Amino acid sequence: MRSFLKYTLATITGIFLSTLMIIFLLVIIIAASSSEKPSEVRPNSILYMKLNEIIVDRAVDNPFFFLPAGFRNIREMGLINILDNIRKAKKDDNINGIYLQLSAINAGVGTTEEIRNALIDFKESGKFIIAFADVYTQKSYYLASVADSIYLNPEGNFFLTGLASKIMFYKGALDKLGIEAQVIRHGEYKSAMEPFMNEHMSSENREQIMHWMGSIWQHMLKGIGEERNIEPEKLNHLADNITIRTAESAIEHGLVDGLIFKDEMINTLKKITGTDEKKDLRVVTLRKYTKVPAKRDYKGIAKDKVAVIYAHGDIRLGNTGEGTIASERISKAIRQARRDSSVKAIVLRVNSGGGGVLASEIILRESQLASQTKPLVASMGDVAASGGYYILAPADTILAHPNTVTGSIGVWAVLPNVKTFMNKKLGINVDVAKTNPMADIGSPFRPLTSEERSIIQSMVEETYDSFLDEVSDGRNMTRDEVDEVGRGRVWSGENALENGLIDAYGGLHDAIEIAARMAGLDKYRVQSLPKLEDPIEQFIRQLTENVRVKMVQKELGQFYNYFETIQELEGLYGLQVRLPFKFELN
Repeated sequence: MRSFLKYTLATITGIFLSTLMIIFLLVIIIAASSSEKPSEVRPNSILYMKLNEIIVDRAVDNPFFFLPAGFRNIREMGLINILDNIRKAKKDDNINGIYLQLSAINAGVGTTEEIRNALIDFKESGKFIIAFADVYTQKSYYLASVADSIYLNPEGNFFLTGLASKIMFYKGALDKLGIEAQVIRHGEYKSAMEPFMNEHMSSENREQIMHWMGSIWQHMLKGIGEERNIEPEKLNHLADNITIRTAESAIEHGLVDGLIFKDEMINTLKKITGTDEKKDLRVVTLRKYTKVPAKRDYKGIAKDKVAVIYAHGDIRLGNTGEGTIASERISKAIRQARRDSSVKAIVLRVNSGGGGVLASEIILRESQLASQTKPLVASMGDVAASGGYYILAPADTILAHPNTVTGSIGVWAVLPNVKTFMNKKLGINVDVAKTNPMADIGSPFRPLTSEERSIIQSMVEETYDSFLDEVSDGRNMTRDEVDEVGRGRVWSGENALENGLIDAYGGLHDAIEIAARMAGLDKYRVQSLPKLEDPIEQFIRQLTENVRVKMVQKELGQFYNYFETIQELEGLYGLQVRLPFKFELN
């Protein structure tokens, strides 16, 4: 009994002390963050851009990034902060230039393009841009190509190979598990469920991928060629043969200007800025420079506002946090901007491959009401396709980058049939009693009948017709014209400008300026919506989610992998307006 009390007391004491430590740590973090003062930049400083963190459209500074694995300890950088900093540095007399230290960039090609365009604009100030890396990826080099001088570590490398889009197919694994993905779709290019149905790409899917990916690759070659004075055809030839694969080959063919080590790079920067060799460079990082107030062309606080609605991630029902386009959260933000008399124009920033039909419809309704009330401008990020295009179709003006992925106007539905899996793998049999023949339509525990499949197919067709109508109204195109570029086909931004799905090239700042101009505003401030989740609340929520996952893993044991597969299919249940594949370009 004494031992039991002893161990119980020790456990309670340990929990109490741990809780005190966490509370103490949180208090220190909150106090430190609340007491931060705006940074000051001394004369003859360099803006240091090291883009090694995940770049999202906007981000809250995560004070818990130092926590061990199991927590969301990855720091993110906000694209809007990067763009604002570059624009601010252009007018800052204390900033002499920008130093890009690049390797891999954790961002999509559209985001990379937006940063690159901001750097090109910065060069109009006459200030320098210098780039250095130990290793260049194609994406990081595309960004670096705008620099006045590009340097590479002599022992580093850079492979110029062209683009590739890889798709993983799961049909074989599902067959082994005894799971069938029952797919109903409209559009021969709507290949979202091919990984669950086939073992290879369909000819239609390969055709569309090669078309939009080829468009993006040619745009990248053109951009590099213009900055490095090399013909795109020559660059493509170098990629065909993988001629560029070492530091020496990169300098031999004019892709970099010098091979130097990090210490030599620092000395080069000192010479450019006139800094004494014995003194340190005056460097300000992006994160610190964000806290430096920008110079304004007017005094006081502007009353009028341009609201920017950030919609990033999968479109789904509910009120989930940042990283998803939750129907309740995003529609509420649009409604708030529409009803706010101080908001004179709205920018809808979309970075999404789509999601559920009903969730998309809810957001679309608010977009329509907003466009009827005040100017609505849409800004596409890396991707704004399928449902991501659907929700911005009512906009007065739609902007994208040449290498944005968009289109995918089509609809599909998937209903998993796990009967064999339940019977053969788990030994579970499901029986049902029903009052009507199709009372359990869509049940995952049996296959669809031909009549049920016809009913769902008709629902898909009706939804596709609605999709055509909304795009037709928003883009002032006939239904036939929309159908011609629809049928689930994916396009690059360059293709989209040609076929009428967008109005012009441009980024987030361009969209804000166009919206302000449409509203007749000379003086305004930007309001970001919806409000970002508090870091402390985010930490507590993620801690709860981690505990839940651990409990499920413990209960299911070796069957947890099966559970994950079924859960993924369950998340795609019902009608979907979603990009036909997940992709990543190197």
